[in-house]
Amino acid sequence: MRHSAPIIVPLLLATGIAANVAIAADAPARKSGLWEMTNVMSGAYAMTQTMQQCVDEKTDKLTEQSGMQEAQKHCSKNEISRSGNKVISDSVCKFEGTTATTHAEFTGDFGSNYRGDIKTTYSPPMQGMAGMQMTITAKWLGPCKPGQKPGDVIMPGGMKFNAADMQKGMK
Repeated sequence: MRHSAPIIVPLLLATGIAANVAIAADAPARKSGLWEMTNVMSGAYAMTQTMQQCVDEKTDKLTEQSGMQEAQKHCSKNEISRSGNKVISDSVCKFEGTTATTHAEFTGDFGSNYRGDIKTTYSPPMQGMAGMQMTITAKWLGPCKPGQKPGDVIMPGGMKFNAADMQKGMK
């Protein structure tokens, strides 16, 4: 079943701020190169999506800054801590009249792999959904492919865009 981007985007934005900030802010830096990330979402809009992203320290820092700016705009709570090999994020953010409460836990070495388990509840429900769970698994594949630059994302079906350029354009 396909879902339109206007429905999925706010759900991912509400869930993704905590994930991006937690990964960037308190986790070890990701190794530069090509990463494959698989996102598995459950709930009303269940889906699995695998994409590849070429990253370096500069693009990860830009993601952290963009996530922090969004968190400052939308979130009344954004706490990130470390416990052993876990990075834990708890946030309360408001989007489209809905409060998204997110708890996320990330594990891994961030040099070759990491995993994020994210649970978000929406009050009142966002676009008919009271909550969502997402698991992110990521693994380092090696150096970026020839012709790729940091920030390049390759989506299923071959669609390409540069996340770093998009984030710069939002400033």
